[in-house]
Formats: sequence, structure tokens, C-alpha cells
Amino acid sequence: MVENIPAKELDRYVDAPGSLIVDLRSQEEYEAGHIRGAVNVPMGDFEGRMPSFQKELILYCQRGGMSMAAARELSAKGYRVKTVVGGFLAYRGNYVVKQEGTRRQFRIDREKDRH
Repeated sequence: MVENIPAKELDRYVDAPGSLIVDLRSQEEYEAGHIRGAVNVPMGDFEGRMPSFQKELILYCQRGGMSMAAARELSAKGYRVKTVVGGFLAYRGNYVVKQEGTRRQFRIDREKDRH
């Protein structure tokens, strides 16, 4: 099951040891501004899978629609997932990073997934 969280609650997941914040927007959008500690997995690279995690995934996109679709897909595969209502545009917290060259990309090992 996917839990929707309001953008104002996102701050409590920043640096939380049991959570991983995932930004599903493009690299350019991520570099223009993202939540501190978020990893960038552009929706085009997502393909409905992530490595196995014991962490809860907190997904966001620009407005919330793409992250909701991704969260449903991941939840159906057994991941613990929350999605941010309204996405990055709704976030007004203290942890926006605006600095080019700070991209933390999460790579999905496609070769491993084929075996």
C-alpha cells in the first residue's frame, strides 16, 4: 500500500536512517533544486524496479503524479513506499539544495536484473 504524505512532512525524512528519498525528475530538474540527500532516478530510467532495500522509499517528482504511479508499482513488488503529494513544487521546507554538480544518481544494474 502506498502512503501519501504532505510535502510539509518531507523534512522529517531528510537524513533519517530508515528512509531513502528518491527524486524521479530529470537530471536538469534535480540539479536546479532538490531535497538534500535525495538520489536521482529519472522516471525514464526507473522501469519499475529498484535494488532491494530495507529502507522505506520516499518518492517525489515535480507535481506528484509520476511519483504516485511509480510508488504503486513498487508497492505491488513489495517495497515500502511513500509519495509526496504535490511533489517538489509543493515543498516549502528547509532542505532544498540548489547547486549544479551535486547529482547523486542511483544506478540500476540492468545486467544483473536480466539473470
